[in-house]
Amino acid sequence: MDRPGPAPQPGIGARLLMVVVGVTLFVVYAALAAASYLLIASFLRGLTRTEILTTAVLVVGLTLALGYLSYQFGTARLLAGLDARTLTPERAPALYDRLETLAGRVGVETPRIAVARMEMPNALALGGGRDGVVVLDGRLFRLLDARELEGILAHELAHIESRDSLVQTLAYSLVRTLVSVLTVPLLPVALLLGGLSRSLAWTRGRPGQGTPGIDLLRAAVGRLVLSVLVVLTIVVRAHSRRREFAADERAAQVTGRPLALARALRTIERASHPAGGLLATLYIHAEESDPLSRMLSTHPSMDERVERLVELSGRRTEPGVRIPIR
Repeated sequence: MDRPGPAPQPGIGARLLMVVVGVTLFVVYAALAAASYLLIASFLRGLTRTEILTTAVLVVGLTLALGYLSYQFGTARLLAGLDARTLTPERAPALYDRLETLAGRVGVETPRIAVARMEMPNALALGGGRDGVVVLDGRLFRLLDARELEGILAHELAHIESRDSLVQTLAYSLVRTLVSVLTVPLLPVALLLGGLSRSLAWTRGRPGQGTPGIDLLRAAVGRLVLSVLVVLTIVVRAHSRRREFAADERAAQVTGRPLALARALRTIERASHPAGGLLATLYIHAEESDPLSRMLSTHPSMDERVERLVELSGRRTEPGVRIPIR
């Protein structure tokens, strides 16, 4: 079989047309980059320091307001998505009596309890005040004894007390806004580099290949934005992990039984498999293996949580040693 010959080269007319297209592309992109730069520069020059501060406050305020609205509507969507059914006091009077006692100790209004079928046996707290709700996977009633379930309820009440789910939602809203603000001054640079890369590709007669060196610079701009996003996300996730420890300690304080909560966590761990998805940031359980995943995790490792609870009980255990599970 004959081997195919080299691809035919474009004629002089086609080459000239490609050069014209390349130059035109660069002019258009450069004009867009210049226009965006002038727009940003003129906007900033027209503001005094007081106006810049006022604008920043307004942006933050609007971000928090929109984040709060997103949280309110998002809570309803989560409950609907879980098909969570309210467990009334008439159906579980003893559970609600204990919940009311715990809520009084924590200092929050008694939330309602909803039962759902989650991806794994778990619990999560939403809202606060009169709108608070504790969602329990139905399997927890079978897996946990009364004291262990009490520990889980106290943990979720601690989250409601601090409105941790709302704080996390607002934090993520601020992160998105900060990253968006960062992209604005980088927009002219990205436009100019993108136009230059496409222009050189056309003038070389290879319009679909790009220009490696310039594409690397443009990718570096994207990596800068991504790096800022990752760093801010790590900070928010670190705060989330601290709140999990705080909720464990608060639960141990109000129940007086840290080991019961530790047993509950181990039982949930044994019956569960890590899962991602929409509710991952709200679950009581999350395990990651590699260092970056642990930094991006919303929850500490189960070993750390259990060991802290064991220490709170006045007992000591070696790292990695699991306490007995009934």
